[in-house]
Amino acid sequence: MSTMDSDPTKNGGVKSLAIRLDPELHAQLSLVAQLRGKTITDEIRTAIETHIASVKSNPELVGKADGVLEEIEREASARRAAIATLFGTPDAPPTDSPAAKRRQQR
Repeated sequence: MSTMDSDPTKNGGVKSLAIRLDPELHAQLSLVAQLRGKTITDEIRTAIETHIASVKSNPELVGKADGVLEEIEREASARRAAIATLFGTPDAPPTDSPAAKRRQQR
């Protein structure tokens, strides 16, 4: 799959995707959509929504997501500390840091 349109201001805030399907799968999907009185896009959207719903209840993926969130928090904390040290923001550890000295000289 590839993103064809990633500008959220276009198309009412939706993203367009181009997917490649084998002709047989496309024919089956087209027939299912026709029998249900829906579009292929509707059928694909429904399938994706169903897939996402099942993923949300998968304990293994929930655990992986928790791990990713923890890593994001560690990285954010390290970056906050670096900024605090560099620019002497209130979270800065010592006041004799180079950033604090630069601020005092202003």
